[in-house]
Amino acid sequence: MGFLSLLRGFRPLKKGKRVALPSAADAPTVELVRQSRVNAESAWLLSHARNETSQFGEDGILARVFCVIGTTNRWCVEAGAWDGKYLSNTHALMRDGWKGVFVEANAAKFPALQQTYAGNASAHLLCEAIGLDPDTGLDSVLAKSAIPQIFDFLSLDIDGPDYYVWEDLSRYRPRVVAIEFNPTVPNDVVFIQGRASNVNQGCSLLALIRLAKRKNYELIAATACNAIFITSEEFEKFNISDNAIDAMYDPIHSARIFQGYDGTIFSAGMPRLLWVGREISFDDLQVLPPQLRRYSDALM
Repeated sequence: MGFLSLLRGFRPLKKGKRVALPSAADAPTVELVRQSRVNAESAWLLSHARNETSQFGEDGILARVFCVIGTTNRWCVEAGAWDGKYLSNTHALMRDGWKGVFVEANAAKFPALQQTYAGNASAHLLCEAIGLDPDTGLDSVLAKSAIPQIFDFLSLDIDGPDYYVWEDLSRYRPRVVAIEFNPTVPNDVVFIQGRASNVNQGCSLLALIRLAKRKNYELIAATACNAIFITSEEFEKFNISDNAIDAMYDPIHSARIFQGYDGTIFSAGMPRLLWVGREISFDDLQVLPPQLRRYSDALM
């Protein structure tokens, strides 16, 4: 909407009349009162959370998952592997004798991955980016290894187009998938970044749940920013009666944004940019300059 269009919504002030702008003493009260709707019986896998090299307890959760469903071939994939150990969801599995495919696009990080698995013939290491077309997608990347088409575990964390990489995966079917989502998005919002490999915005948990259902997977756990899915045919083994998003995940980093009658933008629960660390001030959010933040019906 253009500047002139914005002005049409405001009544002109009478000549010579001034309207005082709010002072610091007139600051509003804004508080986000969070209330968790997580069902402990549904989210029971979280009680097994434990870190060896994972970030949010995924090692313990995955150990319990495979106790429930067993393994078929003990193959795993980590896309966005870094050094294969730091914040890794697969390193504990590899120490237990699994075979793995590790994909790291950053050439500067790849030597550390090689060092982690030096001499390990069970680790297939690839330094390449996972693209969003058939020639560079995860199907094509995995085809360069000996991994079976049905394998036990996929960990996907590439800081952006994770949604599309999983959506495009069709020739291979992991039994368990752990995939990163953007934890600042509320539970009732579907958000999927644009289809581009060079965009780093991520997607919402709700978007992943919808995608999972189309691919015949069900949510069985959600940590701080990783969703864990199981194939639909094995879901009943977990005795989860309600795996709706609110029963499984408490969005403690999500915020609310709303507007006053006068066009002032307010936020609750968003004190800073989560990954950048910069604090967000009141003025950072405003669309209108102070002189235009007036409720037209109140002007006489």
